[in-house]
Amino acid sequence: MLYTGVTAVLDQQGGRRPGWLAPLLLLSGLMFATLAWASGFQVLDVSTRLEDNIYWLDADLEYDLSTPSLEALDSGVPLTIELQIRILRARTWVWDELVSEFRQRFRLEYHALARQYLITNLNNGELATFPSRVAALRFLGRIRRLPLLKSAQLDPTEKYHGQLRTRLDIEALPAPLRPVAYLSPDWRLTSEWYQWPL
Repeated sequence: MLYTGVTAVLDQQGGRRPGWLAPLLLLSGLMFATLAWASGFQVLDVSTRLEDNIYWLDADLEYDLSTPSLEALDSGVPLTIELQIRILRARTWVWDELVSEFRQRFRLEYHALARQYLITNLNNGELATFPSRVAALRFLGRIRRLPLLKSAQLDPTEKYHGQLRTRLDIEALPAPLRPVAYLSPDWRLTSEWYQWPL
């Protein structure tokens, strides 16, 4: 499809197609398809609601760990997942003002003897156990009633929006693994910033 569309444009413009163009375009299409299927993190949906003068956050995320990170996890290396949340005040002529910034951190680890996955909320110390990695990642991907900030921190006459992204914290990996993680794209697991109105 990609090759057909490009060649049609070249034909319309009267350009000549060199013999190497078709394989090059096919290879480019395969590379983009591979990137689209690559592992990574994604923010699917975020919303907030005001209850008892507190803004609460709900979020749905998707965690697709790379093969090296999965192998490390199953070998006993804990992985730290971090949610980065920002609240900004919209401004017309200059960049938006940062009102509040918040980080929610979770540690995911596998205990081979118990054959269970553990998730520790590093902000409050709460611990949860799961019989499978799928169940643990599903739990991590469903954030409910996370307190963000008090309504008194916001001016009711202004407009605000939130931004959220999730990432694997390479700094939290064991020291011998960090140089490999810094150099390999398989370890740079992070989502794009997701923005929503507050």
